[in-house]
Amino acid sequence: MSLPTNEFIDKQTGSFKSFDGTPIYYEVRGQGEPMVFVYGIACLMNHWHLQVEEFSKTNQVILFDIRGHHKSTPVSNTSNFKMEHLAFDIKALLSHLNLKSAHFIGHSFGVPYLIKTYEQFPEIFKSITFINGFARNPLKKLFGFEFVEPFFNFIREQHRKSPDLWNMLWRGMIDNPLAFQIAALAGGFNMKLTQFKDIEMYGRGVSRLELVYFFELFEQLLQFDGRSDLELINCPTLIIAGDKDMLTPISFQKEMHEAIKNSEYLLIPYGSHCSQLDFPDFVNLKLRHFVVKYSKD
Repeated sequence: MSLPTNEFIDKQTGSFKSFDGTPIYYEVRGQGEPMVFVYGIACLMNHWHLQVEEFSKTNQVILFDIRGHHKSTPVSNTSNFKMEHLAFDIKALLSHLNLKSAHFIGHSFGVPYLIKTYEQFPEIFKSITFINGFARNPLKKLFGFEFVEPFFNFIREQHRKSPDLWNMLWRGMIDNPLAFQIAALAGGFNMKLTQFKDIEMYGRGVSRLELVYFFELFEQLLQFDGRSDLELINCPTLIIAGDKDMLTPISFQKEMHEAIKNSEYLLIPYGSHCSQLDFPDFVNLKLRHFVVKYSKD
């Protein structure tokens, strides 16, 4: 484990080999009750930088790269992208850090990731916070049309035929200002609130994800249905929704809230798909109250 000098003086970084030999990269900041932040598919740790800055003052904040993302590569076997494989990585992360349990916060794809992890390892959860998430495929009829899955299958097949060409096209399509604007207009960000540098960094992170890994994880998103697992969750749960989120509409968060007994529900007015970037102070305040309430004395 190394201890670099940067704006986060106490940042510790490390990597460990998961069950199949895939390296899982992580970062730890601060001390206190552990909080594990899980970003969405094709995202990066920067999505949490405003939460890291706040909570590392009082908590042990843990971030990690999902297998196939950024520094958690290469994946030893592309068949090991099932949700249960991702859950093994989180359990191994806590074991590596000598932690029995933690507070978990997931955003977007990080929500079904945590639902599946809870199904397999409920004992490691002190609490769960779901931000702009879902328990089943939210893209089935995006904007009222069923085009995402057919389009995904088409692109995946074309990539199989000409991987180098499509890798180049992928980077060109994603890593440009127009793509950033389209992502915002589609409800991914609130352009009036989220700093453009955060949107730009997100786009560049997406463009650098290996397409073969993205395809495997995106297929998990399309196939996932964890509604039957929701009623099994009995740890404290906070569900945060954005009322301008077009990618995971409010109905998906309400569905989780109704299924999870005694869960708390918070709607963010004008919140996009990235409410934690739109209104970081408000989200951090609510999250702090929630975590403190369910932390040890």
